Amino acid sequence: MLMSHDKHSATLLISAPDKKGLVAAIANFLMTYNANIMHADQHQDTSENLFLMRVQWDLDGFTLPMDSFAAAFQPIADEHGMNWKVSLSARKPRMAIFVSQYEHCLVDLMHRWRIGELDCDIPLVISNHETCRRLVEFNGIPFHVIKVTKDNKAEAEAEQFRLLEEAGVDFIVLARYMQILSGEFVERYPDRVINIHHSFLPAFDGAKPYHRAFARGVKLIGATSHYVTEDLDEGPIIEQEVTRISHRDTVEDLVEKGRDLEKVVLSRAVRWHLDNRVLSYSNKTVVFD
Repeated sequence: MLMSHDKHSATLLISAPDKKGLVAAIANFLMTYNANIMHADQHQDTSENLFLMRVQWDLDGFTLPMDSFAAAFQPIADEHGMNWKVSLSARKPRMAIFVSQYEHCLVDLMHRWRIGELDCDIPLVISNHETCRRLVEFNGIPFHVIKVTKDNKAEAEAEQFRLLEEAGVDFIVLARYMQILSGEFVERYPDRVINIHHSFLPAFDGAKPYHRAFARGVKLIGATSHYVTEDLDEGPIIEQEVTRISHRDTVEDLVEKGRDLEKVVLSRAVRWHLDNRVLSYSNKTVVFD
């Protein structure tokens, strides 16, 4: 849950070539406008010579209007080669959920949203099956079924794009949506489509990972949440978790134990994305504390 003082704050995410003086440049800029910095975290990736930072500050008393922030900060960013984005806690992101027939991740997300754990709006749920309609509409969320086949994929995605744009969606969560998105879809939403894969990637990517894990006789199974890229199940990993299994477990046991992992891992990734704690680079992520 957000603390009350977090509800009037701004968060800046930055990546830049690493060099001396970056922290000072950012802090001095904010202090020029009387910023009260609430949280600051940074990471240097020496292999990439890259500096990454997350800084959050209280907007009470901040003298720079946020609609003027970009123009004021851009000269600093240009000087240091920064890529950056700023987010306001007062604005709730709009999250669309895609689902097929497995409902456990969807139900978990809707529950966490309903109790205020996920600070976002859910303007719609899109599915390629009718299975989850009653669950979604019970929560007061519009539910849209768009059938997807190998012959109508382009038309189906065009309809999805229309609905997403009309709803002003900021990012998308694939809650066990069993369809592969096109390259055009991914390009429209870079680092804004979060998937849950029922395996500890990079092991057992693709279809039927529990069956393949059982056949291999593994002693641990896992779940992975990641941003979606054109390469199937190879996008930047946000969160992972594992649980121990034994030779006594059947494939059905693996599926049952995996469901719990999937829910937790996906909800964590969504929460961190909403909190602007994730920076993606070089097909991996930094998740700030």
